[in-house]
Amino acid sequence: MRRAGLALLAALASALCLAAASDPAERLPDPAQEARARTLFKEVRCMVCQNESIEDSEADLAVDLRRLVRERIAAGDDDASVRRWLVDRYGEFVLLRPSFSAANLALWLAPLLAVLAGGLALAARLRGLRTAPEVLTPEESARLAVLVAGKNGHDPALKSSPDDPNA
Repeated sequence: MRRAGLALLAALASALCLAAASDPAERLPDPAQEARARTLFKEVRCMVCQNESIEDSEADLAVDLRRLVRERIAAGDDDASVRRWLVDRYGEFVLLRPSFSAANLALWLAPLLAVLAGGLALAARLRGLRTAPEVLTPEESARLAVLVAGKNGHDPALKSSPDDPNA
């Protein structure tokens, strides 16, 4: 019963947040411009929440960023100029998907390099586990031949071996 109450409370809170995010007073009068703004909202990171878009966040900064994006679109800026304006103002971190450039090459290549380094370390570890079989000395080979021929040591010739401590 308690879980059902918590689930209902969470659903209600989520619905209220979504309703607040799409406040009709904030919307642009032109539906095409509002659609462009909503698309941009999904691409811009809330600088407070950091892992949410400004579309999903209710932080004061996200509300301000949505207002600013709408103002830029209403002023006639295209999507690329709005993104550029946001990056100039807040840095490339404001974009949820940063562009591929020389400045952030390490960011894009780090996961690939980590997987590659792990694979090489694993291969080196597995190669180290494989050991070559030891080669028998000529004396050991002769003793083995005698053992095999005499059915595991029942041969009296074994007792006469100078290396045998039981002789």
